Amino acid sequence: MAILMPKKVKHRKWFRGKSKGKARRGNLVSFGSFGLKSMGTKWITARQIEAARRAIMRYLKKGGKLWVRIFPDKPVTIKGGEVGMGGGKGKVDHYVFPIRPGRIIFELDGVKEEIARQAFRRASDKLPIKTKFVKR
Repeated sequence: MAILMPKKVKHRKWFRGKSKGKARRGNLVSFGSFGLKSMGTKWITARQIEAARRAIMRYLKKGGKLWVRIFPDKPVTIKGGEVGMGGGKGKVDHYVFPIRPGRIIFELDGVKEEIARQAFRRASDKLPIKTKFVKR
């Protein structure tokens, strides 16, 4: 399983931050004909992106071209179980993409609309947010 993670980051540990408003970028279908658009705010993990990508590719078999428009580059740290307060921040456990409403997650081209709809429906089952099918 080729899990998505950055090769190199400027800072090893990040602040959690706040998700503010709608997506200002990546909110238009620009590569393919069909897209899967986010309707909520959540952290999407690299594993969830990979599971959704696999679900789409399994449904399409050989046809069509898929673009993954998000990349998990935000590190999430975890402290071990039964560890008290203090002692600094935990180690980096996994990477996430903080998604906002309106962001295009996947794009698809070279298939009929009904097939694209079905593929994206299967992918949305793997994601922790509500999604919407969009056309160019």
